[in-house]
Amino acid sequence: MKSFIKILGGFVILVISGVALAFIGARFADGPIEILAGGPFRTGELQPGPEPDWSFLADRPTVEFQLEEPARSRTTFVIVHAGRLFIPSGYMTTWWGRIWKHWPYDAESNPNALLRVDGKLYERTLRRIESGSDVAPVLAELGRKYGGGDPVPQDALDSGYLWLFELAPRR
Repeated sequence: MKSFIKILGGFVILVISGVALAFIGARFADGPIEILAGGPFRTGELQPGPEPDWSFLADRPTVEFQLEEPARSRTTFVIVHAGRLFIPSGYMTTWWGRIWKHWPYDAESNPNALLRVDGKLYERTLRRIESGSDVAPVLAELGRKYGGGDPVPQDALDSGYLWLFELAPRR
């Protein structure tokens, strides 16, 4: 029995160490590693000029973005509405959201970000959207794309459970 407990304890320590190393190592990567926040972008070509036609992202599941401060990158859902880009952040009122979701608060402090799509970098400003004529269609598209077709209820936004940001061009 003592051998089993030692083996189990060693296995648990090994798993915890492996997870910790993955989280720490991801911070040094060029961008996020799936759901793990990554380091700042080191590759990609900055795209100056006019705003692109974002319709090619309408059915793309995720994009990568990096906040200016702190300089960490993430993978996130992306919503295209009326030629503009939006990203959601859910779970904001849950205990795991408080542990996992720091970037929305960081974005409110410093909204400057980079979006990376297909090796191209776009300077963006994250603007939180809490009301207005864009909310209902963005929630409907969020539901279509990620929620099995049902629109995300307005209450998710009103309660603070869901935050929406527009990835507006940086001026």
